[in-house]
Amino acid sequence: MHPILKNILAFIAGALLGAAVNMGIIMISGSIIPPPAGADVTTMEGLKASMHLFEPKHFLMPWLAHALGTFVGAWLAARLATNHKMKFAWGIGVFFLIGGITDIVLLPSPTWFTIADAVGAYLPMAYLAGKLATRK
Repeated sequence: MHPILKNILAFIAGALLGAAVNMGIIMISGSIIPPPAGADVTTMEGLKASMHLFEPKHFLMPWLAHALGTFVGAWLAARLATNHKMKFAWGIGVFFLIGGITDIVLLPSPTWFTIADAVGAYLPMAYLAGKLATRK
């Protein structure tokens, strides 16, 4: 397979697997840490209207979803890429960071979570995944 095609497929596979991990964690999060009473978490409007009811514990699973989704996606992209493996891990991190920034704009959250999510869940996880994937 041509290296450029293999690298494109590596990025796509990393993005898809990372997104699947992210959504899987989000989907099960309500059974692990139930949403606050009276919160409608089924729609974006419901989330916006009930955000004031959320306690710090309710932000743990979204942060884990973002961090682990990025980590798994970056690891896979780096493992599958033909060359420039660390760049592909970083690429997945930036891709998911853009998604995280979009979430911040669409769904305002507490400042502490916005900072923790934007600073700690994307690029550091991509770096760690890249280092792990390229270890000899």
